[in-house]
Amino acid sequence: MSSHREAPEISKDPVADSTDLYAFVSPDKPDTVTLIANYLPLQGPDGGPNFYEFGDDVLYEIHIDNDGDGRADISYQFEFTTTVPNKNTFLYNTGPIEALDSPNWNRRQTYSVTRVESPGRCAELGRGLSCPPCNIGPLSTPDYPALAASAVHALGNGRSVFAGQRAEGFYVDLGAIFDLGVLRPFANLHATFGLPGLAKMPGVNSTARVNVHSIALQVPITELTRDGHRATSAADPRAVIGVWTTASRRKAVIRQDEAGHDIEYGAYTQVSRLGNPLFNEVLVPMARKDEWNALPPADDKAFAPYVAHPELAGLLPVLYPGVFPHLAALDAAKTARADLEAILLTGIPSGVVPGFQNYTGDTQADMLRLNVAIAPTKNPNPLGLIAGDAAGFPNGRRVADDVVTVELRAIAGATYPLIDKTYTPDAAVGAITDGLTAADVPSGYLPNFPYLGVPYSGYTTA
Repeated sequence: MSSHREAPEISKDPVADSTDLYAFVSPDKPDTVTLIANYLPLQGPDGGPNFYEFGDDVLYEIHIDNDGDGRADISYQFEFTTTVPNKNTFLYNTGPIEALDSPNWNRRQTYSVTRVESPGRCAELGRGLSCPPCNIGPLSTPDYPALAASAVHALGNGRSVFAGQRAEGFYVDLGAIFDLGVLRPFANLHATFGLPGLAKMPGVNSTARVNVHSIALQVPITELTRDGHRATSAADPRAVIGVWTTASRRKAVIRQDEAGHDIEYGAYTQVSRLGNPLFNEVLVPMARKDEWNALPPADDKAFAPYVAHPELAGLLPVLYPGVFPHLAALDAAKTARADLEAILLTGIPSGVVPGFQNYTGDTQADMLRLNVAIAPTKNPNPLGLIAGDAAGFPNGRRVADDVVTVELRAIAGATYPLIDKTYTPDAAVGAITDGLTAADVPSGYLPNFPYLGVPYSGYTTA
């Protein structure tokens, strides 16, 4: 998955597990950027009686680098507080929840938002902001869309924020991909290892009808760029920002004090991060995934060899014999994949793709890079830049972008001609997919903030 349960340690800590990150110029408010960080993966909508919530003991952050050094120039911090008004019931709610201040709702979360600018200037943008409850069912949350909409809060200066449950917008065929790299539409071409062959078939969306928790923030473009600059040309270096999200915990915990509570103390230490989708999931070896989660993007030079020589590029010709001969030769030559290094670690410089760049400099850092001078596309193509839509991934990431297909094709060699025009990708590369599109997301997406769909109801869980 994009980053769901992608490393051994964070898979045991779902409230701190960053699952997806989105950054895009808002289509309905193009003078703003929308940033969405998702946590708590694979939520069963009927997962009561203790429904899902953010961690009071986790510091959630969305970071912006606007000078290309892989370090945060601006960070937005989110801290949550849970209260239980009625301590004499086991119930999450004792009747319909029709408003955020309903006395029937018995486990509430509020949060604060703080903007931090290096070197340490802080401004609290909001406090006591209500999250919505989880979408339980027609009796408990009878008009959930309206209830959730009331949890969109204005923060002043054109900012909006939402934190709460959303439908999972990322689509991927986990069951097939993790069965030795099967892509169902091409399963008949997969190596059988002496076992009965597989039949090709449409993809199956493993994340259909599960929920996540989203932190969504919409802010003016000029709040994120270097010196508050509003670039009008995509070629302007100041138009590009790098984005990533992190979750941190206190360094030490005392379990079960005299009152039966855990006590956390010490400085925060990072336990999860996410920039580009699938980076830690697909590129970093298992033995180093936890290490990667604890480091800032500025230290990613140590992981650059896994981008320059991705394991999956060597596996595809083995898993699909005879389908990727050109990729096999490229991998056998141990040729560094400068195309992938540009896409994932430095951004694409001017002159590579006509009229486009999202280059942040020589520092190799896994960040989601967004050129804010590129206007939203009226009819977005989910394949983004490789399909000629410069407003989509890897120029930031929109909620419906098909990042699995884009990255599969890039690793398979589709983007290598950008840096070596003599290379011809294998014929199959342009057709690679796990067989899914945004149409396979049952909830759909919203046309406005926070863009991800209404979470699936526990009552209607299939």
